[in-house]
Amino acid sequence: MSESTPSSFDLLILGGGSGGYAAALRGAQLGLSVGLVEESKVGGTCLHNGCVPTKALLHAAEIADNARESETFGVKATLEGIDMPGVNSYKQGVIERLYKGLQGLIKSRKVTMIEGHGTLVGPDAIEVNGTRYTGTNIVLASGSYARSLPGLEIGGRVMTSDQALGLDYVPSSAIVLGGGVIGVEFASVWKSFGSDVTIVEALPHLAPNEDEALSKGLERAFRKRKIDFKLGVRFKGVTQNDQGVTVELEDGTTLTAEVLLVAVGRGPRTANLGYEAQGLNMDRGFVLTDERLHTGVANIYAVGDIVPGLQLAHRGFQQGIFVAEQIAGLNPAPIVESTIPRVTYCDPEVASVGITEAKAKETYGDDQVESLEYNLGGNGKSQILATQGFIKLVRVKNGPVVGIHMIGARIGEQIGEAQLIVGWEAHPEDVAPLIHAHPTQNEALGEAHLALAGKPLHAHN
Repeated sequence: MSESTPSSFDLLILGGGSGGYAAALRGAQLGLSVGLVEESKVGGTCLHNGCVPTKALLHAAEIADNARESETFGVKATLEGIDMPGVNSYKQGVIERLYKGLQGLIKSRKVTMIEGHGTLVGPDAIEVNGTRYTGTNIVLASGSYARSLPGLEIGGRVMTSDQALGLDYVPSSAIVLGGGVIGVEFASVWKSFGSDVTIVEALPHLAPNEDEALSKGLERAFRKRKIDFKLGVRFKGVTQNDQGVTVELEDGTTLTAEVLLVAVGRGPRTANLGYEAQGLNMDRGFVLTDERLHTGVANIYAVGDIVPGLQLAHRGFQQGIFVAEQIAGLNPAPIVESTIPRVTYCDPEVASVGITEAKAKETYGDDQVESLEYNLGGNGKSQILATQGFIKLVRVKNGPVVGIHMIGARIGEQIGEAQLIVGWEAHPEDVAPLIHAHPTQNEALGEAHLALAGKPLHAHN
């Protein structure tokens, strides 16, 4: 660091991922002096080895499938193969352009970047490379890491998403341990690239956090794509050699493949950062906060994947903005977790906002909840895209729509209106008169609300 680097700030942030950099940019916008500590690259997991690179792979996968299935649409194309170095250079290009843009933003907002590994050493102090920096307010945004299971060593042919993103070849076969977001996205990519894929999920369904109707819809689609999966069975152990991996499950089944992807979720990156020493309330590595994201210690806040809840980049981003506004005295409204949109970008895409039907019944009572599924078979654009799926609405009787759950190709693009409907507590009758452009998949959202409001046009009563 140069001699002129300030050592005290209004706002000092540990971690430059989605939560940290959002807090930095918003804080600077509101006139606070901001220091941002980052040991690697600003942009964090999301930009460098999470959301952005995986979606680049999924887009390449979609193009491979389009070439493979082109004759369905009367186009004669052949798929010669997947050039992984080429795919990776496209992926890196996307990351580099976004990274450059982000660095430029941070510079233009006069945020002081402090490079190195930071540790919380006081209620208002972070130490980086032997230098102590202080902040009137501290925001902890140290993010998450790819978890493994106890005794399951990562290395060689056993990998997490971190290593899988850097592969310069397409595995001929893969076992994916975990049927959540990361697991089903990689399974989808590898299948499109020509791998034989088997998913192992200990819970009874793929995408187990989604409404059961979506999970079952995804399972149907994956069966059709010949993606194999074993549900409700636990992993026992793995051995590997030069040829591949052998995975043993607790029911005695053994599976073999070229690689094993461990996709059992992400853990909070909070170890050895001085959090406990400063008296923060911790639970299994997560930092506990109140609804205003305050830790209860001095002026220390926490955002993103280290705070219990959905581990999503856009949640961290919004929390970063919230905390900066809170510190600047704007008194922002607390973030309602259920209104955070969720998209899984496998083929078909899964998108949801609000609560599941099961959760709604638990909250409001079985007889107080209505649900409706509108099949994409009645939607012109979905027919053009040759996709199958549905939109499921969950409402409180005579009340607002509290959950929207969707599955189908490109359906993630519809989450925008869906989150407004749930976030603004709209009734189906409020949405029914809104005009939805034809022919779009967006129409399906309109039709679903027409049907739930009791006036279905393209669906049977």
